[in-house]
Amino acid sequence: MRGKGPATGERKIARPADGEAPAAPGGCPVRHDADGVWRVTGVAEARTVLRSHDTVQAGLGVETVEKLPSVYRRPVLYRDGPEHREDRRQTARFFTPRRVAEHYRPVMERVAEAQLTRLRTAGEADLTQLAFRLAIAVAAEVIGLTESRPGFERRLEAFFPDGEFDTPGFTSLRGLRTIARQNRNWLRILRADVRPTVRARRARRRDDLISHLLDEGCSSGEILGECITFAAAGMVTTREFVSLAAWHLLTDQDLLAAYRAADEPERLATLREILRLEPVISLLRRRTTAELTVGEGGVRIPVGAVVEIDVGTANLDARAVGSDPELLCPARAGQAARGADAPPVLSFGDGPHRCPGADIAILETDVFLSRLFAEPGLRMRTAPRVSFQRALGSYELREFHVEITG
Repeated sequence: MRGKGPATGERKIARPADGEAPAAPGGCPVRHDADGVWRVTGVAEARTVLRSHDTVQAGLGVETVEKLPSVYRRPVLYRDGPEHREDRRQTARFFTPRRVAEHYRPVMERVAEAQLTRLRTAGEADLTQLAFRLAIAVAAEVIGLTESRPGFERRLEAFFPDGEFDTPGFTSLRGLRTIARQNRNWLRILRADVRPTVRARRARRRDDLISHLLDEGCSSGEILGECITFAAAGMVTTREFVSLAAWHLLTDQDLLAAYRAADEPERLATLREILRLEPVISLLRRRTTAELTVGEGGVRIPVGAVVEIDVGTANLDARAVGSDPELLCPARAGQAARGADAPPVLSFGDGPHRCPGADIAILETDVFLSRLFAEPGLRMRTAPRVSFQRALGSYELREFHVEITG
């Protein structure tokens, strides 16, 4: 990257859908494929779609949620328009910088140290499991899910089995079995995690999301829906990114040396650049509710169309991120000070549905990794096993073993 310091590496994850280059500057990276889906691969064009009030959520099981009775309050992920904006306005206080510093950072530090104690005691550990325990504890604090019975981690693992984030159908025996299993998992989390917390908050409110939902008149079932939504957004994806960032650092000595020597803002910039290059979720979908004009060429996307944002490709858009977009360059984040785009670009989405916990995810990753890489004798024992979830274009890392030697 010219004038910005050296690039240090390339993508670790070769997604099955990779291989299509982003549109050249001046072009319009919007195409209408034979399957009827409109695909967007540029940052500016993606933001037009994601920020438009004439689009709503598509995918992620929203079609199933839309069939629920109107008396059922949808989780925030499945709400759009004024209702969604008001919900985000009321919950914004749970994600402010002050809240993160005063309430969540101490939890991050305590849990990070607990996971490192596990590693030191055993001498080796699966990094993906350490990361998952960290993500669970932080997300539970944000949600207010603090009265769970033992086994919360196992129940979440069962609810989010590897490679099964899409919505099963009713047209096959396998789909019906998946639905039955998930219904059992819903009930387990409702009984062992949500109901005990709801009882405690009914007796005494706290400044957390569950107390807010009770004040809104939500039932335990509706609170369960919100908890699962936040679990998917805050626990599962953070586990993948912590593991992925550690993989980069463990296999790039120059990057690791720079990360260790940096202060916190510089470390956070490095992590954002890694996330730009390797977004956990690389496919976002919207459905248009009115005709939408996108790009400099004025491409018209009709009403009722499904639009798929290719985040992985858009994040390589040189018009937005500068030269050598396919390379990892931590100094790229310095563009933010000059008003240009900075990593992670679209990795947390954009518009009304942009991830509210973006800063939490980056900070907890740094809190853990900065302590992990301060451990003497740390080395990678086995590289992670990589799999993919095609519906979200997401990667999953498992069996990533590290050890402390000497």
